[in-house]
Amino acid sequence: ENKKVTAGVLGILLGSFGVHKFYLGYQKEGIIQLIVTLITCGLGGIVGFIEGIIYLTKSDEEFYQTYQVGKKPWF
Repeated sequence: ENKKVTAGVLGILLGSFGVHKFYLGYQKEGIIQLIVTLITCGLGGIVGFIEGIIYLTKSDEEFYQTYQVGKKPWF
């Protein structure tokens, strides 16, 4: 099951809270994203936004291999 579009949209809209990380099964990274956002008064959301764009611009196969099979946690 390819979760690319949902993860990308979650990254763009709710990336500051790490929702896209939790959705993909990256619990530790989601918590880190949330803490960074809280400590930096929201600037951590930039990472989520960028990741959302990266997710959406990858091909379905590349996304699947990188983030679902390979479990690459960041970017």
